[in-house]
Amino acid sequence: MEREELASWLRLSLTPGIGNATARTLLAAFGLPAAIFTQSHEALLQVVGSAQALALQRVPATLAPLLERTFDWLQGSDDQGAARRLLTLGDPGYPASLLETADPPLLLYLLGAPGFELAQLDRSIAIVGSRNPTAQGTQNARAFGRAFGEAGIPVVSGLALGIDGAAHEGALEAGGPGRLATVAVVGTGLDRVYPARHRELAHRIAGRGLIVSEYPLGTPPLNQNFPKRNRIIAGLARGTLVIEAALRSGSLITARLAAEQGREVFAIPGSIHSPQSRGCHELIRQGAKLVESVGDVLEELRLGDEPARPRPSVSASPADSGADADADSAEPALLRAVGFDPVSLDALCARTGFSPATLQVRLLELELSGHIARLPGGLFQRIAVG
Repeated sequence: MEREELASWLRLSLTPGIGNATARTLLAAFGLPAAIFTQSHEALLQVVGSAQALALQRVPATLAPLLERTFDWLQGSDDQGAARRLLTLGDPGYPASLLETADPPLLLYLLGAPGFELAQLDRSIAIVGSRNPTAQGTQNARAFGRAFGEAGIPVVSGLALGIDGAAHEGALEAGGPGRLATVAVVGTGLDRVYPARHRELAHRIAGRGLIVSEYPLGTPPLNQNFPKRNRIIAGLARGTLVIEAALRSGSLITARLAAEQGREVFAIPGSIHSPQSRGCHELIRQGAKLVESVGDVLEELRLGDEPARPRPSVSASPADSGADADADSAEPALLRAVGFDPVSLDALCARTGFSPATLQVRLLELELSGHIARLPGGLFQRIAVG
């Protein structure tokens, strides 16, 4: 993109009182941004209000430093060799799926592997969920992300802690060379990584996928930006899968936006005792498809002639082990006693007849072998392995 063209798009995005909707109206009336800024005050008044027309005739004070910063960023590259791009609403490469939404971003900043385009997301699935998931939820997100990747389906998520990060990790584990593995839609400028602990994950996504933002370089992690970016997550993907969510959460916002855009919504059920399952249960009551395997999603979206071979399940049996094969071992009975709902040590003592000391030892063994998780409040929960 030439410097002058970049300057006009940035100026339009920075003009006070000109949001995405008004910008689209101006573009429809006058063409490219450069043409908007040559219009007379009277011509602008035919499209926008007086205050907006006056604002369009003033050059924002922040334009020059942002132009310099953005132009230099676009000319550079990072240590991973990731390409830096800026898509405008008028760019032929702008994803059609976003153009079909109610509020497509004026600008999209992209950081990622050269040759990968957002247009490749016509066969993609969004995975979202709690930032504080259970151990089972984290495992489900990673397993589903990996299974989608093995089926050639890119995973779209938000780089947040918890379910988002696990879904990205799973997709990266599966993605082969030359394949768009995963897309992270973030709520900051692309010269920042938030949360900071996902810095290494972000670098890997930039190497084998894409990181996307509508926010200018230098934008810090502001609370109001994260719910807003959820519309992009929902808009890019063919459907949205929710894995653990409280009743009031950003994940439910994403699911609602997906439904409003005519996209499919999927949810994985969980324990009736877990607050992290209530959002998913509410979605299912509202018509979201209950999901137990990747095949459920692929079949609904018709993304393959046959379901993907990997079928992670929220109720699968534990993987066979030497201990499980031993008929005299107490571990299978203890696993059944733990169950998939959180349970206390006292309840397990009552269920099994074991002393607290014996239970602590055997629970530790099961925890180390990956069959159960220790939850806050002294609770235990069985993990589905498969």
